[in-house]
Amino acid sequence: MGKDLFDNFAAAREVFKEADDALDFKLSAMCFGGDEADLQLTANTQPAILTASVAAYRAARAEGLAAPDFVAGHSLGEYSALVAAGVVEFADAVRAVRKRGTYMQDAVPMGVGAMAAILGLDVATVQAGCEEAAQGEVCSPANINSPSQIVIAGDSAAVDRACDILKEKGAKRAIRLNVSAPFHCALMMPTQEKLADDLGGLNYGAFEFPIFHNVDAGENSDPTVVAGKLTSQVSSSVRWLASVQNMIRAGVDRFVEIGPGKVLTGLVRQISRDVTYANIENSESLKKVLQ
Repeated sequence: MGKDLFDNFAAAREVFKEADDALDFKLSAMCFGGDEADLQLTANTQPAILTASVAAYRAARAEGLAAPDFVAGHSLGEYSALVAAGVVEFADAVRAVRKRGTYMQDAVPMGVGAMAAILGLDVATVQAGCEEAAQGEVCSPANINSPSQIVIAGDSAAVDRACDILKEKGAKRAIRLNVSAPFHCALMMPTQEKLADDLGGLNYGAFEFPIFHNVDAGENSDPTVVAGKLTSQVSSSVRWLASVQNMIRAGVDRFVEIGPGKVLTGLVRQISRDVTYANIENSESLKKVLQ
């Protein structure tokens, strides 16, 4: 992850070096050729994705990519967006997400929680299905990704019941996801409580450009509310659909996803065909976007 950027751009190399120094271990070595099982642990995955994303962003800016009008990030990606906006120092962010990943992994024993992607139903129907399935356990929408893709999370048995109920309600598919913890639901409250102290101790600078936050899909340029938004995000739904819709209403007609993969590009495509979209994850895609 990120090796191509590291090899081709000095700005990216500096980001990986900064991550290694901040974490006191060679995250770069893990990203470039470490054991896959280690990298898949969320305590490692989160700082790795953040580092690769910031490396891609700084390489792109160094090569001439214009500053954005707005930023947004999906779950973990909100930290990348805040670094890009100049609000959080990268070293602080990479240490925070390392702790975030550790807390998330520790919050729920393996097998107790689950997540599932529900395709082809609206939010209200999914919400109703989750409430019916809960039966005293946790089950709720976790990622509201697009008009037809919603991820649910909660106790494993409740998520299984919800999948059956929602298929009866007309879901095209209900797919259990291979994840290490049930993110963005009430089972993450222990994580939220621990992370609140860490986030409250960080320094937050002025915004270079506004962000649209996950928890409320609202535009923000006030650094004093960022810690609270990031804290609430841990157990709240990621309102990605509304965030993209609100950015479009604010005049955005071009979206560039920066970091590993093209998942968000696909979601933007589902939300609107009236905007352009691209992604930057390596030297080839960076050159294509700049052209």
